[in-house]
Amino acid sequence: MGTPLSSLADQTEEVIDRLHDEYPDTTISLRFSNRLELLVAVILSAQCTDERVNTVTADLFEKYETPEDYAEVDQEELAEDLNSVTYYNNKASYIRSASQTIVEEHDGEVPDTMSELTDLSGVGRKTANVVLQHGHDVVEGVVVDTHVQRLTRRLGITEAKRPEAIEEELMELVPETEWQDFTHLLISHGRAVCSARNPDCEDCVLADICPSEKGDSDVDLASGDAWE
Repeated sequence: MGTPLSSLADQTEEVIDRLHDEYPDTTISLRFSNRLELLVAVILSAQCTDERVNTVTADLFEKYETPEDYAEVDQEELAEDLNSVTYYNNKASYIRSASQTIVEEHDGEVPDTMSELTDLSGVGRKTANVVLQHGHDVVEGVVVDTHVQRLTRRLGITEAKRPEAIEEELMELVPETEWQDFTHLLISHGRAVCSARNPDCEDCVLADICPSEKGDSDVDLASGDAWE
């Protein structure tokens, strides 16, 4: 066992330091070449793996290049193009509607503010944060996907359950310079080691500072959904 950390801030800093050492090159795994592609990919990634999204968008981005392309296509045709991702009908509707708004209200450009992004169909704060960070180089918060939800609770960093509440706490604990990397570090660790159903605590670089590993936490180790 390591030396107990003196505060939650110390623990969070130690988590960040160790995961930077473990995953020095971690970054977003969705493939895109512009802001529109990023927005579409993130909408598609809800409750779907990034690997699946990347497979679908390899062809999708060749067929649809502009917001007008998405805005003008028939719902059924776009849904068919997305039929291997989860909730493809809903996502087709979101993408068409968001693209129509982008064309009509933003001169065909993906907006660069949280309020304008979250006004788009299918875009919540998590999606908006990703688009701002990786499309506009604007870091306003911490992206909270289910890996971040699961790991921050297991690590005892937060007891909050709602993504919005978790983000608020993380913005207090995580240095602002680490807001973007923090998400990718936890996603990498969640995929490689700390999975939802079968976490590999024996090979975890955080085991000695993790209350879940020591049995001191009531966090449900099998909690989480299919979001990647």
